[in-house]
Amino acid sequence: MLAISEAIQKQRKKKKQPKKTVASQNRTLWGDASRRLRKNKLAVFGFCWIVFMILVALSADLWVPQVLGSPTFVDTTMTATMSKLAPSLEHPFGTDSLARDELARVIYGARVSLSVGVLAMSISVLIGIILGTTAAYFGGIWDSIIMRATDIFMAFPYVLFAIALLAALGPSFINMFLVIGLIGWTSIARVIRGVILQVKENDYVSAARALGAGNLRIILRHILPNSIAPVVVYATMGIGSAVITEAALSFLGLGIQPPTPSWGLMLAESQQYMSVAPWLVIFPGLAILLTVLSFTLLGDGLRDAMDIKGGV
Repeated sequence: MLAISEAIQKQRKKKKQPKKTVASQNRTLWGDASRRLRKNKLAVFGFCWIVFMILVALSADLWVPQVLGSPTFVDTTMTATMSKLAPSLEHPFGTDSLARDELARVIYGARVSLSVGVLAMSISVLIGIILGTTAAYFGGIWDSIIMRATDIFMAFPYVLFAIALLAALGPSFINMFLVIGLIGWTSIARVIRGVILQVKENDYVSAARALGAGNLRIILRHILPNSIAPVVVYATMGIGSAVITEAALSFLGLGIQPPTPSWGLMLAESQQYMSVAPWLVIFPGLAILLTVLSFTLLGDGLRDAMDIKGGV
């Protein structure tokens, strides 16, 4: 009887074992990546800060003008008495030289910086994916033309190229993200090309081609879904780079124009008051630093999370 009981228990254990195997097989790359990403405290901090900035920027119209005042309106009667006030409970970040609340301008400046970063990187990703995929999948003359065009674009210094284009087109919000997006596609094209050159040699791509699938179907259904992870990582870090570029161009007077608040423009307007009102430089500078750092930390965490060789 004892032997029979032990045999039954062993049989039950064998029946339970396949369930764990099936569960492990049902895990996806993105599911594993999100689980590993949650364990990265720096990446979680970056994600939380980005979400916080987005929520504050989107809800600014609901409370900022009533609580802090307009970020653009200048009351000439109050300029003499309210300009360059130090941080206080009424004005947590102080006021600028025109008596406008600095916190309100930092919040509305987040709208500009995040919008430019996301829109510019969206353009870069779209162009980079189209050209990089075409070069890698079709090869031959297409690969040569696209890669030589990439080399030409990368030969120009990034910021100087943006300055030249904005000087020709004129400073504006639309021209800002268009220029940054149009000159930022080269690295993404190279990244996606390198990944697709490996992915297109896999057996499932050959099987799809043997079954009569067209090139467009193979690219959209089989190649891009298995090649997009490095692009997500690069695009996340690229938003931070676009934010810095926007701030630099606005600082030079080629980006966002007054009275629209922009972090780079705020730095340019307040640099002459650094000795008497350093908070006018500190708070916009901290906003740029924390935002760019958050996108970098999140992108670095995504890279580690999506590295299938990194283990579970």
